Amino acid sequence: MKTNVLDVQFDGLTMDEALERALALMDRKNRGEGEPDPYVVTPNPEIVWLCRKNPDLSRAVSKAAMTLPDGIGILYGARILGTPLPERVAGFDFALNLFSRLAARGGSVFLLGARPGVAEKAAENLKNTYPGLVIAGTQDGYFKDEEPVIKKINEASPDLLLVCLGAPKQELFMEKNAPRLDVGLMAGLGGTLDVLAGEARRAPEAWRRANLEWLYRLLSQPSRIGRMMRLPLFLLAVLKRRVFGK
Repeated sequence: MKTNVLDVQFDGLTMDEALERALALMDRKNRGEGEPDPYVVTPNPEIVWLCRKNPDLSRAVSKAAMTLPDGIGILYGARILGTPLPERVAGFDFALNLFSRLAARGGSVFLLGARPGVAEKAAENLKNTYPGLVIAGTQDGYFKDEEPVIKKINEASPDLLLVCLGAPKQELFMEKNAPRLDVGLMAGLGGTLDVLAGEARRAPEAWRRANLEWLYRLLSQPSRIGRMMRLPLFLLAVLKRRVFGK
């Protein structure tokens, strides 16, 4: 079932349900006409707000096979609109759980994005943490010509392609290239590679449990204040939709 939050249609799934659906999608590389493109998006309020301003991003998000609520603000927004979502499915946690399940069955992942050298560090850490996980390949996000990157990914033919290029670049990349990529599933996950590589820190668990991960990021990176201002704008738009229906 879909839940509309400011015209972005979220899947009302728990983490376990999202993982099961992801694995099922990976097993269906040969898709029929009319089936959704094999990629997952994880919008937070900032990305939802960008969708309102960027028709290309909005289209790319709408074509995803799964749209998961990454930010706690999405859950608040859905609740205000009277259509609550079952739980937050944070993109980073979604990735870690997928790695675990793929490792159990000898599945493979290709890491795309971040600065040169970061994906390789992330790959080494993943090998140590998930011994059964096959690292099919790595590629930094600083490329101008997509063709060699597409070829490299197709030669690896991974079960999972992690696309960590930041929004909206990652969503547009997945939408554009889904028809010609030989992958089981793609997931757009922003700064995940930096955290996996140890280049950036995730908020401590206590902050995450208190739904204050956004505040931890702001305190750690005050330069994010401009981006964070989209959160109150998002909530105001939700309230307007609730009261006026538009």
